[in-house]
Amino acid sequence: MMRKQINTAFLLVAILFTAFNQAVGQVALPSIFSDHMVLQRNAEVKIWGWGGRGNQLWILPGWSKDTVKVTCDGNARWSATLKTPEAGGPYEIKFVNRRMTTSLKDILIGEVWLCSGQSNMEWGAQNKHQEMLDELTKPTNNNIRLLHVNRTGSDTPQENFINTWEKASNERLQEFSAIGYFLAQKLNEELDVPIGIISANIGGTNAEVWIPKEAVESDPVLLADAQTYLPHRSRPTTIGASWNSMLNPLKGFNIAGFCWYQGEANVSNYQNYGKLMNVLVDSWREEWGQEFPFYYVQIAPHPYKQSTNVEQKAALLREQQAILLKQPKTGMVVVSDLVPDVKNIHPPYKREVANRLADIALVEVYGKKKQDYKSPVYRSHTVRGNEVIVEFDYVENGLMVKGNTIKELFIAGEDNVYKVADAKIEGNKLIISNATVEKPRSVTFSFSDVAIGNLFNKKGLPVAPFRIEI
Repeated sequence: MMRKQINTAFLLVAILFTAFNQAVGQVALPSIFSDHMVLQRNAEVKIWGWGGRGNQLWILPGWSKDTVKVTCDGNARWSATLKTPEAGGPYEIKFVNRRMTTSLKDILIGEVWLCSGQSNMEWGAQNKHQEMLDELTKPTNNNIRLLHVNRTGSDTPQENFINTWEKASNERLQEFSAIGYFLAQKLNEELDVPIGIISANIGGTNAEVWIPKEAVESDPVLLADAQTYLPHRSRPTTIGASWNSMLNPLKGFNIAGFCWYQGEANVSNYQNYGKLMNVLVDSWREEWGQEFPFYYVQIAPHPYKQSTNVEQKAALLREQQAILLKQPKTGMVVVSDLVPDVKNIHPPYKREVANRLADIALVEVYGKKKQDYKSPVYRSHTVRGNEVIVEFDYVENGLMVKGNTIKELFIAGEDNVYKVADAKIEGNKLIISNATVEKPRSVTFSFSDVAIGNLFNKKGLPVAPFRIEI
């Protein structure tokens, strides 16, 4: 009996020792590297993980005959750079050390985009969004892969999360971003390459939660704004909380660009939103180490309770959003024409929003030829007598009006009393006047919380709201 107990104890120790050796020697990868993922094509992509301290690891990408050799450091960490080919797949990536081999399977090479923001970016079938519900009846597109990041917050930067890449199955699309998926569809259709979409969104979040803490705290003005947001039971509100848990684990993962739809939660602090968004873009690009394209959506017309008749805060925030266009590699989508009901803060036409984002990327990232692919934005003005002549950026083929007269266009003179403006279009210019205003001092277009203008470029994209002080 004693011998049997000793043998049993010895066997148990041997099993534990073997398990310990395997644990020390095994290869561990963060969740972002999983089966079904998409890696950026024609790039040097970074891949990283953990293993046994001082252990060597051989990485064998299925698209290459070359083996990449790395050594785990004293913290059991390793990282490597893999050169990816032109779009294709599926491939397998093997990770081999002295004790075991593990692998990632069904890997595609293509284009990867990150979509982030609040509920209008997050909205999908789970919110009974009809466009996405209609998609659930269609066959799965195996060339679109999804990474849906759980909605969490953290006080400290995290290195991992529980989510992994998945195929764009009907089940997965139940809770995926409608804009993210429709963006993937459009890019896949026009580029004919696999598309990976990462969705990291939380409805109702202020922009400060998506920015590294030190980037906000280093600016007293932005810090003061951030401190006005009170704790909320259903979403993070503290500086950097969503960055820490949802984006920090992604940094370093090679992507083609960012798409952003947020701003509704920052209406109360509109004055500094342009500055805040410049900090967000700068900090994200710094964290990734590349000047990625950043395309975003201007918030839609909606009556905000924070506003007054003399301070239309949503209109003023939209004005702040346009400031970001001074940054290189940015683009803004205007959606004022996609709002059948201004009382609904979630406009229903997400596919068209995604198509407009995709068109900017297709032209500016992928070299496709498209005219008037951006909404016209105020560039400059001159005064000629009682007329104000306005010129716009992003107009190639001229302006047009849907209707008999231009709506939501006003002009004021020295008395600061706004009157309905007369206007005529001359090619890419808008000539604005009112017979009773001899000396114009101000012009506004579509400049209220709920204003929906009817001035477009020839492709049908709405002119962005603007105001001019003369």
